[in-house]
Amino acid sequence: MTMNIRSFAATSATSPVALHAIIRRDPREDDVAIKILYCGVCHSDIHQARNEWHSTVYPVVPGHEIIGQVTAVGKNVTHYKPGDWVGVGCMVDSCQHCASCRDNLEQFCENVATFTYNSKDRHDGTPTYGGYSESIVVSEKFVLRLPEKLDPKSAAPLLCAGITTYSPLRHWKIGKGHKVAVVGLGGLGHMALKFAKALGADVTLFTRSMNKAPEASRLGADHVVLSTDAEQMKAVSNHFDFILDTVPQQHDLNPYLATLKRDGTCVLVGLLEPVEPPMNSGLLVMGRKTLAGSLIGGIAETQEMLNFCAQHNITCDVEMINIQEINQAYTRMLKSDVKYRFVIDMKSIETESL
Repeated sequence: MTMNIRSFAATSATSPVALHAIIRRDPREDDVAIKILYCGVCHSDIHQARNEWHSTVYPVVPGHEIIGQVTAVGKNVTHYKPGDWVGVGCMVDSCQHCASCRDNLEQFCENVATFTYNSKDRHDGTPTYGGYSESIVVSEKFVLRLPEKLDPKSAAPLLCAGITTYSPLRHWKIGKGHKVAVVGLGGLGHMALKFAKALGADVTLFTRSMNKAPEASRLGADHVVLSTDAEQMKAVSNHFDFILDTVPQQHDLNPYLATLKRDGTCVLVGLLEPVEPPMNSGLLVMGRKTLAGSLIGGIAETQEMLNFCAQHNITCDVEMINIQEINQAYTRMLKSDVKYRFVIDMKSIETESL
């Protein structure tokens, strides 16, 4: 075991994220040891640090958008070597034998995937700790290769915000000829606009503020619809093939469902709570419409997404911070005061003494 690895952790639901010593395991035969250089900051990090999902085990070291370089590999590792640029996303293991795992959909592992933090290692039961730390050790199967063309700083959030929006677009085979709408212009929404446009769709942003129109256009939107304007919403009734709803808070889905074509699909990727106000099921029944959900993506699809980003020159719009600024970053995120994702320069942790 490697002792006294520097990390930043929350030790209770009300404590700030602060310097904390953790233990990392020595690499197993199929493990890759990684020096963490950049780590994206996801809204999930706040939920977990503050126990808003009522499942946090403290201390918790957040961070599941990890970019770094390989420092060592186990004897059975064949795909990576020291010095390689790699990524680690939301998962670090799964059962590998259930139907979902066999279909390369490890995020839906029927025996529950091992998540990058606030989870338990399925081999020795030790807690998993995330990317707000100096280093991490991960099974080779859950390590992603960073394409050379991608800037490592702005690639970090692709491992959550990127794959969360790419996966449903690919699953529902979005491409040329499709009319796609995106609800919400945050970390997820801005990636959804970029991906939908790169896939060839006609892209619309739903927003509550027309001040976002120039920004939406820059990110790939062909149209902007003010969702609080009844006339604008009526003008797009029965219009869209596909809606990607990225909003993480409870909100009224009914106006958006009314804009779907017959056989259209609305996919939720941000909301993990009961739908409130209630959904009018008649909006689905009368048009054979579908309301669905999607969760990140499997490892193979995440690698496909990274390669797609390199091919189409897609990265996340980021603001770089030092780890010492993480609590202020959380406060700003809750105010939507970031365009569009914070990324921690993990070199900054080296100034900390345990």
